[in-house]
Amino acid sequence: MTEPDYTPWVERIDALAATAERELIRLAEINSGSNNLPGLRALADVLAQQFAPLGGTLTRSELGCTRRINDAGEEEPWEHGPMLSIRKWPGAPLQVLLVGHMDTVFPVDHPFQSVRALPQGRLHGPGVADLKGGLMVMLNALSVLEGSPWAGRLGWEVLLNPDEEIGSPGSAPFLAAAAGRNHLGLVFEPSMPDGTLAGVRKGSGNFVVVFRGRAAHAGREHHLGRNAIRAMADFTSSLDDLNGQRPGVTVNPGFVSGGGPVNVVPDRALLRFNVRIDQVEHEDWVLGELKRLSSDITGRDGFEVELHGGFGRKPKPMTTDTRRLFELVADTGKRLGMDLAWASTGGCCDGNNLAAAGLPNVDTLGVVGGNIHSDREYMELESLISRGRLSALLLMRLASDQTAWPGMPGNSAQGRGNGR
Repeated sequence: MTEPDYTPWVERIDALAATAERELIRLAEINSGSNNLPGLRALADVLAQQFAPLGGTLTRSELGCTRRINDAGEEEPWEHGPMLSIRKWPGAPLQVLLVGHMDTVFPVDHPFQSVRALPQGRLHGPGVADLKGGLMVMLNALSVLEGSPWAGRLGWEVLLNPDEEIGSPGSAPFLAAAAGRNHLGLVFEPSMPDGTLAGVRKGSGNFVVVFRGRAAHAGREHHLGRNAIRAMADFTSSLDDLNGQRPGVTVNPGFVSGGGPVNVVPDRALLRFNVRIDQVEHEDWVLGELKRLSSDITGRDGFEVELHGGFGRKPKPMTTDTRRLFELVADTGKRLGMDLAWASTGGCCDGNNLAAAGLPNVDTLGVVGGNIHSDREYMELESLISRGRLSALLLMRLASDQTAWPGMPGNSAQGRGNGR
């Protein structure tokens, strides 16, 4: 079978670039820190307008509340912003899930709030790379697909969540459900600064430990007190010593709080930390070590330890189907003059969630950028075009060639996509 000439439609990405840059700046200058609910709602309103011309069924879901431990060591409700999903052509033989997040790591009171142009064709601003530039890549690629002769031959579902930067606690069930409706996933996280894609990813766990001791007068009755800060310090030191004991496991104590007036023996302290693992089997070892360290503190007179949290994201391995998808993306890039490679990373994202639900996915199809999660974040403006071309061509190849993806019904026994 002669392959179609996709060139006229791929080149439409170039004409969309100026609008994409303008709309990206518009998105980036709406603060959408993970806990800024008004900002996330405002951003969702704008994105709903931007994606509306694609058609399909748009659903806005309120994720409601999960639970978290506050800095006082008390459990409280944790409200999350809205989630947008759009689904079109659910009866097509191949279904593709496209995922991006609306939130950033910059709270509403952070000084990094505006966008400016940098030399050498770069744009500097909050979320321009992670991930608002990726949202524009996704939107433009779908616009090209829907304007092509292959519209309707590929079903697609877009999921835009408000809580990826905090581990997707509210949207995780939606990600898992969407994974079950689709054959493959495309996630629009930024690539690495040199354009490399992320391959194998580590898993991640977030934990909180609350230490309770006994208050006492620091001068008159110091001997009656039990210093929670000292207990936390001992625990933290032993926790950090876990680094290097298992290959692929890293532990990062990242936040502490506690104490009060210095003439009082502190009776409460709190530690937040993150653990990264490269194998699911390491979870049991880490949890066992945390139990051991907690028992060491609770074995001391007058102390209590409460351990909260767990592993929210499993490691993302390079499965056979994931490798096939990477190879398809790389071949698509080659047709556009792009030399795409992938590498392992300690970072994690919603691609981990999709992989854990059994959906093969490539999760760095967004713009090329760097210094993410800092006030030096930037993106390469040219990548709005190059990455848009890549995703548009990939989608059209999948739509036009029923054998392009080995995992679809009729090409292998893997068929997914329930309820289509």
